[in-house]
Amino acid sequence: MLADRLARALEARGIHYAWVMAALAFFYVLFSTSALGVPGVLILPMSQDLGMTIGELSAPQGLRFVMFGAMAPFAGGLMLRYGPRRIVAFAGVLLMVGLVVTATIASQWQLWLGIGVILGIAPGLTALQINAIISSRWFAARRGLVVGLMGGASATGVLIFMPLAAWIAEHWGWRMALLPSGIGIAVMVGLAQLLFRDRPQELGLPAYGETAMQPIPPRPQGNFVRISFEMLSLGIRRPVFWILSGAFAICGVSSFGVTQAHLVPYCGDIGIPMVTAAWLLAVIGVFDLIGTVGSGWLSDRYDNRWLLAGYYGFRGLSLIWLVLSDTSLAGLTVFAVVYGLDFIATMPPTVKLTIATFGREAGPALLAWIFAAHQFGSGAFAALAGSSRDAVGSYVPAFFVAGLLCLVAAASFVAVRRPTRAPSPAPA
Repeated sequence: MLADRLARALEARGIHYAWVMAALAFFYVLFSTSALGVPGVLILPMSQDLGMTIGELSAPQGLRFVMFGAMAPFAGGLMLRYGPRRIVAFAGVLLMVGLVVTATIASQWQLWLGIGVILGIAPGLTALQINAIISSRWFAARRGLVVGLMGGASATGVLIFMPLAAWIAEHWGWRMALLPSGIGIAVMVGLAQLLFRDRPQELGLPAYGETAMQPIPPRPQGNFVRISFEMLSLGIRRPVFWILSGAFAICGVSSFGVTQAHLVPYCGDIGIPMVTAAWLLAVIGVFDLIGTVGSGWLSDRYDNRWLLAGYYGFRGLSLIWLVLSDTSLAGLTVFAVVYGLDFIATMPPTVKLTIATFGREAGPALLAWIFAAHQFGSGAFAALAGSSRDAVGSYVPAFFVAGLLCLVAAASFVAVRRPTRAPSPAPA
């Protein structure tokens, strides 16, 4: 098969197939999360075309983030039960269906179904789980760097595609702005079916950084929902799980919940054109990729607890500075650079700390629950920020509260101990 021949050819050149898997996951996540984020930049043209208020459009946006997070715990069970290759194929096809429904919106029910439900469920079936599974199964070394690369894709895919969508919407309408994400997903689903493998052992390879193949643990049998809740039962007994979940919920509030969903309309309130505002999101995306990859490098070398405390504190101060400082384009550009370096920098140390605590098999599944908290935070705050703006005519309170919550998350890591014992195995 193609994957086997490519693995042998790369091995002859001293390249491990794990890097092919990382590249496949990177681009799949980049395109799938672009579909999650692009509707956020289309709020204003959709409002004008469909005759709906920002508050009415923000509610399905919030539901999308909630559904994205709600699927994550069950995605962990699904991937353990059926393997990531099958789930990637199913999620990609579902995502294309959601884009078609969204592009043909003519009524409220289609808005809620397309943007609120399908475009939340489809990316949620892979989300952070694909990053965690690839990094834990395929990499024994450079794991933090790989998580940083793929984590950067999740945010950068959202933010890089948003200015492109804004430009397309301005010239050809908001419906056409969904096309690039759909094309990218179709290509990646095809490549994944040709080249994706669930474990390195399927190609006769050890994980990158190991010299011998590890035995493949037995695949859990039975209902994937039960598997997901069995994993949760491992986590809720440990205080570190609750701290990581709460902090990651605040990460969702302060990233996708307020900035990704509302920075463009916030800029519109202060006189910044939509395309210019969308390019600010692109700046955040570019610097996020730099910051998240750098965070992965740091997480391989330094205590992940203190990295997380520093990242949350830095992000909180940047959000508070945004609403208290100059709101000119120059000031917003400085914010985009500084904030972008920390946008999803929390992901690599969160992944590494979870896997170090709970192990290679249970860790990714528990990350699904932690990620669910992230997305519930995103969804709830996306809706609340829109309602707050309608009520008081300003986004300032929403950005300020998000900054204060980040400072609370930073302080919480004082209570987390360094993992010191062998993690518990996953339940069969």
